[in-house]
Amino acid sequence: MAQAQTPVFTSGSQHTQAIPGERLKRLPELDALRGLMLVWMTLTHLPTHASYYSNQPLGFVSSAEGFIFLSAFLTGRIFGQKLEESGPKEVTRRLWGRAGKLYAYHLFLLGIAFTALATVAVHTKQPSLQGLLDFYLAHPIRAVISSVLLIYRPPLLDILPMYILFLLCTPLALFVGCRRGWKFVLIPSFCIWLGAQFGLRIAAYNFTGHLTGFRIPLSAMGAFDLFGWQMLWALGLAIGSGAIKIPERLVQSRTLALLAAMVTILFIGVRHSFLWDNLNTGAWIPFTDKWRLGCLRLVNFATLGGLFGFAQPWAAKWIAIPPLVTLGKASLEVFCAHLLICFEALALVGDGAALPVAPQLALIASALLALYIVARAFTRQKAG
Repeated sequence: MAQAQTPVFTSGSQHTQAIPGERLKRLPELDALRGLMLVWMTLTHLPTHASYYSNQPLGFVSSAEGFIFLSAFLTGRIFGQKLEESGPKEVTRRLWGRAGKLYAYHLFLLGIAFTALATVAVHTKQPSLQGLLDFYLAHPIRAVISSVLLIYRPPLLDILPMYILFLLCTPLALFVGCRRGWKFVLIPSFCIWLGAQFGLRIAAYNFTGHLTGFRIPLSAMGAFDLFGWQMLWALGLAIGSGAIKIPERLVQSRTLALLAAMVTILFIGVRHSFLWDNLNTGAWIPFTDKWRLGCLRLVNFATLGGLFGFAQPWAAKWIAIPPLVTLGKASLEVFCAHLLICFEALALVGDGAALPVAPQLALIASALLALYIVARAFTRQKAG
């Protein structure tokens, strides 16, 4: 049974070999880390100048990578044990029920976007809102049908459908991984990710469009390439379920931590220098591309993960501050709330380019306070 002081990225078997019927202990530092990702994501999406500084400050990674990986890790940690205790039917019921709940959230957000937000976009002609809903404004019926099917995914509304689809596939991945071996999950996952780097998404788009005759622009199907991002989810599931066993001596190795820190500093330096404009365009884009999850982004993410694993005993004590833990415990509800807040902010101030500093700070403070209130409400509801 994992304890709060035990590194979660070590032997891993402690997560799946728990005593039957005994619940895994919640790790507050992981909830706090998810809460931190939500704060980071909110700062990036709000139309303020803070988004310039919060957009990939740690190199070639964003809050989305952390949010998806942590969600997969915790899903694997909880349901890997549940699979051993209750079997695949119960795991499928629980995970698909969670996916159904998130789908309801997504439909609610779409309803707000297609009614209130679209009305403001039409009357104000704000470019930021029109760009958010351009396909819907041009083809409303086709947009509604395809969005319900999770095909049309407007900007800001493209992470949740990806999360839902991953959850739907998770029972099969857990069953195959835990019962047959994770190589039968991770090797195909790697091959699909590799295909994504060479245009698998475009090929699949052309094939399905030719086969069904139902076409919407590829740009309207969400920025995230699911063929690339599924590997991050698969890795999170495997590590969370205990399949990938990293010896504690490696996690706590000062030499490896120093090497990870040096690589991370290199990535940060490149990201915030003139080199970034060259790396993020042209021939280098496959290596750094966020939407396909390029290989350098994975390396950068791995070094940050290694540093967190090394610092986890410290992080368990210092990062787990109550507001962040509360946000992390209600992460999905807070994520949806942050989208509503961003919608409202875009409707009120547009892209925020001309907004004075004081209103920007007030917008950020009020947004974070609102998220905390939402988190408190949902955590109390769950506790009750």
